[in-house]
Amino acid sequence: MNGAEYLIKFLEEKEVDIIFGYPGSAVLSLYDALYKAIENNSRIKHILTRHEQGAIHAAEGYAQATKKTGVVFATSGPGATNLVTGLADAMLDSVPVFAITGQVNTPSIGHDAFQEADMLGVTLAITKHNFLVRDIKDLAYTLESAWQIARSGRHGPVLTDIPGNIFNAEIINTGKVYYIPKERKIINSFEEQKEKIINLLVNSSRPVILAGGGVTASEEAPGLMRKFMEKYNIPCAVTLMGKSTADISHPLALGMAGMHGLPAANAALKKSDLIIAVGTRFSERTIENPELFSQTKSIVHADIDIAEISKNVKAEIPVVTDSAEFFRSMLDIKINKIPQWQEWASEAIKAKEKLNEKMIFSGKLKIREIIRIVTELCENSEKNGNISVITDVGQHQMIAAQETRHKNPGTFITSGGLGTMGFGLPAAIGAAFGKTNGKVILFSGDGGIQMNIQELATVRKTPVPVKIFILDNNRLGMVRQWQKNFYGGRYSQSILDDNPEFVTIAAAYGIKGVKLSSRRKLEDNIKNILDSDETVLVHVLTDPEENVYPIIPAGKSNREIMPNGEVN
Repeated sequence: MNGAEYLIKFLEEKEVDIIFGYPGSAVLSLYDALYKAIENNSRIKHILTRHEQGAIHAAEGYAQATKKTGVVFATSGPGATNLVTGLADAMLDSVPVFAITGQVNTPSIGHDAFQEADMLGVTLAITKHNFLVRDIKDLAYTLESAWQIARSGRHGPVLTDIPGNIFNAEIINTGKVYYIPKERKIINSFEEQKEKIINLLVNSSRPVILAGGGVTASEEAPGLMRKFMEKYNIPCAVTLMGKSTADISHPLALGMAGMHGLPAANAALKKSDLIIAVGTRFSERTIENPELFSQTKSIVHADIDIAEISKNVKAEIPVVTDSAEFFRSMLDIKINKIPQWQEWASEAIKAKEKLNEKMIFSGKLKIREIIRIVTELCENSEKNGNISVITDVGQHQMIAAQETRHKNPGTFITSGGLGTMGFGLPAAIGAAFGKTNGKVILFSGDGGIQMNIQELATVRKTPVPVKIFILDNNRLGMVRQWQKNFYGGRYSQSILDDNPEFVTIAAAYGIKGVKLSSRRKLEDNIKNILDSDETVLVHVLTDPEENVYPIIPAGKSNREIMPNGEVN
């Protein structure tokens, strides 16, 4: 077989069922091998997106929804460089992506050949690892290495750049290939730190768990964390990427903390004397002022990536371990007298009750109003079970993070670290291809949806319906809000007063479209949309002056929270 055929065989052996991609001249041999494999009843399906950025975000959405590795193909030059944003996004959010890009023939590398780009140089800082295959003898080991690296330790994207002549070259040895990772000395293991952790725990009066994306990424960690919460009666706050790890209906689950976090979660972090942080990097959107944050509390920081521990916030006890293993070990520790922290837990739960306050909406439709209705309808309907919520980036993203509720881990998918506008639609497509039943709900803004709107052509192919809510305020909403709060109301280039008719665009792609602009039968209309078994684009006209609160201004502590537009 040639290199291209070997690559397809390799993916079949890894039980890959979905590849997202877009062909070009440098990968024609690869796509020819794929064609032959599909003709011979391969399990692999290829999903042709309409842009390479759409392909990699779809691979991310698929990976997060299924906890498998997302696979993406792109051609050389512009095809490969169009993956860059998605690679950076996957790197920051620790999403396992296996990216294959074509490259010009090996003799032409470095000679400015047609559609040549140095993908090793371009992607060095935004991938977990990258490879350029210069010899067919290296292909098998390189592919195995790339696959294992993407999934080992802290997950992330790995790119393998393959010249056209390598795809066409005959591969001789097709026996079993093993990747042997470099041995690394484990320091700060749980066993080494156990006694210190126990000492902090038994002497704490106000402990809080802070769960991040590392918990979400694990099959076992969310369930183990819940057992740990209940065993010790410890409240739990989550980061944006950890949002679906703790069911908000659980009394001890306080919701998202951070810049736009819920008051109960931020208050618990502020008042705590011990933070048990797991699978989080303490980004500045979670902890606005690291220096102030760590002055009055002890921090146990458990993460599989040693580089993240104490990078942003100094940890008193660093623990290098997988999130599931950490909670499993915490459940196994022996404490003679287990503190219950009843008064502390009751205080946190009482602060959380404000979440359930009834809000009266007036004037133009509000983003929060729509997301709240969708959330309540999904929660109260058996037909709307098994739902994944995807967001784009902006005001709707933060409101969705505050309002949506999730029974199952991994059912809230968003772009956290990079904050990529245009992520939502292709990620929703990827998540939908990862499901065999249920449905996917996408919340997007009028700005973000237009960045990859061409993927409306791809969304028609999904095996489950996608409900696309475009929350259109004719603004780059978050930009406008910051301009209002921090730039004297000077709205420079943040007004989108020339948006298209999205329902008409949906019709052009063969998708049903609905426009909502008033409260007349609003809940009934949304219920009908959610209950239908087809993909629907819902264009909602919302209030251009709506803001997202609370907000902690950048660089401030959570003592300087703006609950309703003014510093408290």
